[in-house]
Amino acid sequence: MLAPERRTRTDLIVAAVLAVAVVVAASVVWLRSDARGTTSITWDGPVTVPAAATTVPATLGEVWRAASAATTRPLVVGGTVATADGGSVVGRDPETGAQRWIYERNMPLCAATAAWQTVVAVYRDRRGCSQVTQLNAGTGARGAQRSSDADDAVVLVDAGTHLISTGDTRLEMWRSDLVRTVEYGRVDAPVNPNAQPRTGCTLLSAAASNNRLAVVENCPGEDADRLTLLDPAPDDNQKPEEFASSVLADAAQDPTGSPAPGTRVIAVAGDRTALYLPPGSGAGPRIEVFGEAGQTVAEYPLPRPATDAATVPAETRDGIVTWWTGESTIGLGTTDLAPRWTVPGTTGWGDSVAVAVAGSTVLEQRGDEVVALR
Repeated sequence: MLAPERRTRTDLIVAAVLAVAVVVAASVVWLRSDARGTTSITWDGPVTVPAAATTVPATLGEVWRAASAATTRPLVVGGTVATADGGSVVGRDPETGAQRWIYERNMPLCAATAAWQTVVAVYRDRRGCSQVTQLNAGTGARGAQRSSDADDAVVLVDAGTHLISTGDTRLEMWRSDLVRTVEYGRVDAPVNPNAQPRTGCTLLSAAASNNRLAVVENCPGEDADRLTLLDPAPDDNQKPEEFASSVLADAAQDPTGSPAPGTRVIAVAGDRTALYLPPGSGAGPRIEVFGEAGQTVAEYPLPRPATDAATVPAETRDGIVTWWTGESTIGLGTTDLAPRWTVPGTTGWGDSVAVAVAGSTVLEQRGDEVVALR
């Protein structure tokens, strides 16, 4: 029978050194980790979805306001209003503005939006606006997360089944679990070289339907902006699949021959894409609708150019598609994207205001604040 092994003094010293090394390594990981700089206080109380208002109020007065520089419109999801400012996303009671939950990180917010009945927040780190977190709107609990290369500023566009994150040089499209379905534009370390159809382009605007992703971009050496139509769910997310791409031959130009600013995607429905084209090349401001192969199928003149405040695509709510020109609101057909009606003089506070409703509470995004009225 073998004698039991005995621990020597050297064995004990080695074990102690290893234990200390593990503790030190764990501490370093903790000190450098994202978790150390994150505060998450969730809500387990009741969340009541307000009943829809049945009458238009005769008067409105302010009931609360909160800073929300990282949003472009009020985020109303179920019975919660979310605001996003600095490094914090806060879920609030729509009627009182009282905090229910908070998610906070020690890095600045790039943008936040509502999608898939959740709140999606994008934070900036050394790789750009790359840290993405999905939050349960009712409780504030963390859901899916992702991280990838990104530009230093991004615009989030809710495309229904997908969410688009667009910067000046790079675009990504995510499905509801935040898995990327499209990578388009700049790729710093490409796994598949030459997978992108063009390089060096500036991305100006994007929107999507279930079967079309439309991107307006300006590429080196081209006389005008380019419209590119892509598959929103290609076989390989790192290899964009184009349906069509062409330079907008009659796009506006300034006297030096450079493309004039302002071309943007208004809306995408099915395989139809509506663009706003500013005045130029002998034509006035207009909405131009393109078909599945990028061909013009309809053109609708506008009485006045859109303003610089009209930076977001059309919004679809309750089956109604509306686009704000910066001074008027235009209703578009849900399938052909043809203008149906116009409400002039819808400029709100300052240069722009976006409105949402939670029961009898009207919420306005006024610059860097959300203001509740009732």
